[in-house]
Amino acid sequence: MRKFGYKNVMQVPRLSKIVLNIGLGEALQNPKAMESAEKDLSAIAGQHPVITRSKKSIAAFKLREGMPVGMSVILRGGRMYDFFDKLVSVVLARIRDFQGVPRESFDGKGNYTLGMKEQIVFPEIDYDKVDKVRGLEIVIVTTANSKEEGMGLLETLGMPFRKS
Repeated sequence: MRKFGYKNVMQVPRLSKIVLNIGLGEALQNPKAMESAEKDLSAIAGQHPVITRSKKSIAAFKLREGMPVGMSVILRGGRMYDFFDKLVSVVLARIRDFQGVPRESFDGKGNYTLGMKEQIVFPEIDYDKVDKVRGLEIVIVTTANSKEEGMGLLETLGMPFRKS
């Protein structure tokens, strides 16, 4: 409150939700990819993912409208805070040559997007049972109004930002 000069406690930014998203372009050729990605994402998030479907048909990719192209999970409440704590304290520490997360990944409204190159850095994923290493996108949605407020919130919560 002192840093940004808020007069009311309700003005202080807080986390509203965390969205986990996996894009599965290979699901068009390999239908088994959806099952294994669903298993991985539900183990990471602790809840069942929703399948996202294509909005348009793209002939060059042999993609028709309504075909499954990914999956996502929205975490709120206690699960959201548990996941954020696990992300900051365990998962980011397991990344090789980790220097901190980039400071540039904020949008204009204080939301932060983090891309992971592989899902095997999560402790719930058994390395021997992984059929293919997939990427994962983590979006941390806050009630902040600017990049500075969002960064202040995430730094206070313990997010290890890269030294500039």
